[in-house]
Amino acid sequence: MRTSASLKTATLAAIVIVAPLAGAYAAGHHKGALDATDPTDLTGPRVEALIEQAQGVRQGIVDARQANNITPAVAQRLEMRTNQISQAAEKIAASDHGRIPAAQYHDLMRHLDRVDQRLRIDTGSGFMMGDGSDGGNYPNG
Repeated sequence: MRTSASLKTATLAAIVIVAPLAGAYAAGHHKGALDATDPTDLTGPRVEALIEQAQGVRQGIVDARQANNITPAVAQRLEMRTNQISQAAEKIAASDHGRIPAAQYHDLMRHLDRVDQRLRIDTGSGFMMGDGSDGGNYPNG
């Protein structure tokens, strides 16, 4: 049962990621002959790594929500942030012939890691530092 739900979630995430790209690809075919450009191939190693990382974060959000470890509002906020990062990656790759420059790749991965850390903190599985004597505990990282 759990594997089936994970597969459905991964499939849905892939569709959500690919659907805008398919529309952009189709729109490119309506250009005139003088405007024609090669379709953008978004399959470079950095793009694939970002997509896989985003899918992993999305799956963590789904799992935490199904286990009632986070509220629907928290899940929605985390999912929205993950989607924003994915869309930024797609936009960068589309503007650079399917590639993501190293600096932007590391920046996007850092943002995804922050969403993942926030998810771990919200579910209570994040490793916290500090004893609270100065007003709180702080995420490690």
